[in-house]
Amino acid sequence: MSTAGAGAAREGAAGAPPLTLRLGGRSFAPGEHAVMAVVNRTPDSFYDRGATFAFDAAVRAADAAVERGADIIDVGGVKAGYGAEVGEDEEIGRTAPFIAELRRRHPDVAISVDTWRARVGEECVRAGADLINDTWAGADPDLARVAAATGAGLVCSHTGGLGPRTDPHRAAYGDVMADVAATVARLAERAVGLGVRPEGILVDPTHDFGKNTYHSLELTRRLGELAATGWPVLVAVSNKDFIGESLDAPLTDRSAGTLAVLAVSAWEGARVFRVHDAAAARTALDTVAAVRASGS
Repeated sequence: MSTAGAGAAREGAAGAPPLTLRLGGRSFAPGEHAVMAVVNRTPDSFYDRGATFAFDAAVRAADAAVERGADIIDVGGVKAGYGAEVGEDEEIGRTAPFIAELRRRHPDVAISVDTWRARVGEECVRAGADLINDTWAGADPDLARVAAATGAGLVCSHTGGLGPRTDPHRAAYGDVMADVAATVARLAERAVGLGVRPEGILVDPTHDFGKNTYHSLELTRRLGELAATGWPVLVAVSNKDFIGESLDAPLTDRSAGTLAVLAVSAWEGARVFRVHDAAAARTALDTVAAVRASGS
């Protein structure tokens, strides 16, 4: 199928045939579950509080994640929420050299960079990244052009109109899934129109970004509707606030809730899972796959 044809086939259409996801030398066919392990090169990450900010600590964490079943390593250089300002040069310094080392150590693993900035994305792809994980819904419109020019994959996400590093305030939707599906489809079709490879595109409902707990729970329950568009669905739910609020659980006690949401998401058709605990996620997803296979 041509690039234009692949885009047209998915424009707002439920029931579109699912694509095989291709990132670098890796391919993930429909029905396969890919574990994306988080490695934050930040001193103030909401979850690990800077545990992998140091270069050597980040390398050890990435090595361990690969050993425990990670298919993709997602590298971030800026905390998603409020915090100290991080300029482009600083973000590049935190991410690009580390990605280059990951590429050297793990040539067969897909590497992702979590950034909304075009220049950061470009430098990180040059260093060896296969995917640009834009969690801020195209805030920098040139980021998709970088993916197109370099051949990198691209995550198209939904934030309800929020700008980078801001929190929702009284978020409201007539139908949150309809809003998410329309937004990510529009961003995916724009990306294809710019020349991004269709088989490199993922869509992310982006739980908690521009959403309250009820919205994130509804998105999880209805993920099958997003999967039916044919675009591979990425979910990033690990230890997030909607899990904590649902269970009245502090940040350090959300592992079981995270695994439950991962299992539901996988059953509903999500294909890539961004997590802090690669080993536990791999086990949970393999169990879902075994249950599904038992009925075929």
